[in-house]
Amino acid sequence: MQRLGIIGVLLCLCAMGAWADDATKPGYQIEDNTFFDPSHKEMREESYQFSVDYRLEVGFAQNWQRPHDITFAERYLHGIRLGANFTFNLPLHFGIQTGVIYTLLFGQNDQHWRSVTAPTTQEEYITHNVLAHNLTVPVRMTYTIPVWKKMNILFYTGPQLHIGLAQNDYMKTHLSDPAKDWLVSQNIPVDPYDRMKDELVRANIQWGIGAGIEWDKYRLQGGYDFGLNNMVKHPKISGQYMSEWGWFVSFCYKF
Repeated sequence: MQRLGIIGVLLCLCAMGAWADDATKPGYQIEDNTFFDPSHKEMREESYQFSVDYRLEVGFAQNWQRPHDITFAERYLHGIRLGANFTFNLPLHFGIQTGVIYTLLFGQNDQHWRSVTAPTTQEEYITHNVLAHNLTVPVRMTYTIPVWKKMNILFYTGPQLHIGLAQNDYMKTHLSDPAKDWLVSQNIPVDPYDRMKDELVRANIQWGIGAGIEWDKYRLQGGYDFGLNNMVKHPKISGQYMSEWGWFVSFCYKF
């Protein structure tokens, strides 16, 4: 009986020690026995909820008017870009971006003409000072790649409608009288005028590509837009063609 009592006490002490040892183990080892089991990895599920991001935008823009003949002067217009854009967030990091952008652009260039009268020593040219006001309505498909914490990389592509409100040419002529008379007879303007009234098409359809980098509410982006249609409203010769391309870089703030 004495031996049985001793054995019973030893068994009780062992059971109490085992219980105390289990109580000191971390909780996750008791509650989740799959923690160290590679066959039971917990996958993170991304939930999607429809939302719209609103951003203000300011930046620099440059447009390139590309004539395909000598009837128009090649011209670069550069200036500021202001507006707002809206991004409709879709599943799998895709989105649709649109908005309204206003650009105020300025450009200056000299257009030279051959002298009409050989004896003249005057250089024949017109200085064009062009001030353009435009509205742009983009429709872009975007794709965002999360990089680290609040940092994302953005890519986009899609069309946009570039609307010319006005494009005033405050020209200065450096022409001899015979040269000026000849240009007038060819219906070539020699006095200040709005190019959008009778010379250029207001609607410029473009296709753009671009990218940007985001941190929290801030985005730095840039892109290039390719003009798809002829900007000449009333061609004076067969095949007269001019397209308008452009690039920009801008800073956006989400609110």
